[in-house]
Amino acid sequence: MIQNEEMHDEIGDNHIGSCANNPVRQDAFDITDEEKIERIKKDVENILQTLGMDLTDDSIKGTPNRVAKMFVKEIFGGLNPNKKPKASTFDNNYKYGEMLVEKNITLYSTCEHHLLPIIGRAHVAYISNGTVIGLSKMNRLVEHYAKRPQVQERLTMQIVQELQNALGTEDVACVIDAKHLCVNSRGIKDIESSTVTSEFGGRFKEDKIKREFLDYIKLETKF
Repeated sequence: MIQNEEMHDEIGDNHIGSCANNPVRQDAFDITDEEKIERIKKDVENILQTLGMDLTDDSIKGTPNRVAKMFVKEIFGGLNPNKKPKASTFDNNYKYGEMLVEKNITLYSTCEHHLLPIIGRAHVAYISNGTVIGLSKMNRLVEHYAKRPQVQERLTMQIVQELQNALGTEDVACVIDAKHLCVNSRGIKDIESSTVTSEFGGRFKEDKIKREFLDYIKLETKF
């Protein structure tokens, strides 16, 4: 058991993902959001009491309920498939055939190893093969998959795969440049470093197209 715990700690401390999909149980949505909030509220109360906090204080009395609602309704809301935004697509009637890039999409996610924030920017591009998607839907898809306990590599792949399915083309790319507070605020405490991940599909694997996309975004993200 101790060896397993040490192995799991090592995986988490080194931010190694173990599966391509979010590890969600099949019964994850058998109970309502309200039931989840009540259960999490009690768990947060227990954590704070164990840490020695006085839950009768007006400042912290409402914290368990606030945290529970935040987990279910906000920062982990993307776990629920019913909350996935509809990827409205349209015929490319104006025959635009060049690359479309949506860059500097604000990204807030949560590291699944320490439940600390991941903050950064996503840059997404595609080349239409006859279908286009509303610009805001690209932002909303990024937000949906970010609102989960995540590994950045997986998040990058999920965004590309979702857009490939919606657009009916392999010609989709995504680059994410983000800071992980589990690196910046604990452990090595390196406040300057950020993590860059990329996923290139179809024509974006070609050097010329890839370089054009990377030139557009320039990776000069400021946090």
